[in-house]
Amino acid sequence: MKDLSESRILIVDDAKTNIDILVEALRDEYKLSVALDGTAALRSVEKSAPDLVLLDIVMPGIDGYEVCRQLRAQPSTRELPIMFLSSLEDVKDKARGFEVGGNDYLTKPFEILEVKARVRSLLKAKAYADAVREAMDRDLAIAREIQMGILPFDLKAATTHSALDVHAIIEPAQRVGGDLYEVLRASDDRLIVALGDVSGKGIAAALFMAITVTVLRTLARHIADPAEILRRLNDELAERNPHLMFVTIQCLVFDLEHGRVTCAGAGHHQLATLSRSRPPRLACPSSGRPAGLMASNPIESVTLTLEPGDTFVLFSDGVTEATNAAEDFYGEERLLNVLSSCGGASAADIVARVMKDVRAFAAGAKQSDDIAVLAARYAPAS
Repeated sequence: MKDLSESRILIVDDAKTNIDILVEALRDEYKLSVALDGTAALRSVEKSAPDLVLLDIVMPGIDGYEVCRQLRAQPSTRELPIMFLSSLEDVKDKARGFEVGGNDYLTKPFEILEVKARVRSLLKAKAYADAVREAMDRDLAIAREIQMGILPFDLKAATTHSALDVHAIIEPAQRVGGDLYEVLRASDDRLIVALGDVSGKGIAAALFMAITVTVLRTLARHIADPAEILRRLNDELAERNPHLMFVTIQCLVFDLEHGRVTCAGAGHHQLATLSRSRPPRLACPSSGRPAGLMASNPIESVTLTLEPGDTFVLFSDGVTEATNAAEDFYGEERLLNVLSSCGGASAADIVARVMKDVRAFAAGAKQSDDIAVLAARYAPAS
C-alpha cells in the first residue's frame, strides 16, 4: 500500500490566509499543490491528478460545487477524494456539497487538528482502495493471459496442407470476456472451425467461455457432424448450470477429402460467405437455441459444396451491434459492404478490414460488447 507521505494534496482557495494555514499544517506530512480558483484547480488536476482535493466553495468564476461536479463527470477523477472547506455552514449548503460528490465537508473557521485527522482518514481510504484495485488489475491481467491461452494460438499449424487459410481475433470489452473461437485439425481431412458468444461479460463470462472451449474441443476431436457436436455441447453445459448462462455458437466442419463444409448453429446469427460467383451474403442460419439453457437442443446441420475462393466469415454480435456516438448500430449491411471489397484477400486481411471498419464506424465510442471475427478461406492448390 502507498506510503501516505507520498500522497499529494491540492489546496483550492482564493484566500491566501487560508492557504497559508493549510500549507503550514500539512507541508511536513504530504506533498502539496495550490490553486487560487476553480479554473486553475481543474487545470492542475488535468495535468496531474492529486490524491486529495481540499476545496473552497465561494470563489470567483467557477465555484467549488461546479469544480466537484466536473471532476465527478470524468472517469479519471470520478473516485478522487474531495473535502469541502467552506464558510457556508447552512445544512442545505452541506447537503449540496455531498450531492455533487464531496466525500467530506468542514466549515470555517476549522480546527487544524480536525482537518489533519480527516485528511489522513481520506488518504488512508484512498490508498487502501488503490491497493485493492491494483491487486484486482493484476488478477485480471493473469486471467486474461490464461483465457487467451485457452484459445488456439498457432492457426497455421492447424491448417498446414489443408487448403484452408484461417485467421481470427478477439477484443474483449473488458479485461476478460466471453467470446471464443476454435480451430481444430481432427484428422488430415477434417478441420473444425467455431465461433461463439457467451451471455454477459467479465469474469463470469470468461469462466463459462473456458468451460465451453474445453468441452467443444474434446467433442470435436471425435464427432464429425457439427450439429451433433453442438447438441452434445448443449447437454454438457446444461447439466451443471445453476446460473442459466448460455453460449450462442456457429460450428463448421470442413471435409477436405470431399470438398465440402457442414455448418450448424446454436442460437447464433448467420455467418457471412464470399465466393467468386456471388456477392457476399448471409448463410447457415441457426436451427437450435443457445447452448446450455436446457437439454435436447434441436440443432440441425447444412452441407455446402466448396469452390476455390469460398470464404466463411464468423463473427459475434459485438461486430453488428457496435455503436457510434449517435448510438447507431454497425449492422449486417455494412459488414457485407466491407466484405464486397475483399475478393481474393487473405483471411488475415479480411479480419483486419472488418475490424478497421468497425473501429472507424465507432469513431472512439466506448466498446459495449466483446468482438470476435474469424475468416476461413478455401484455397486449394491449382
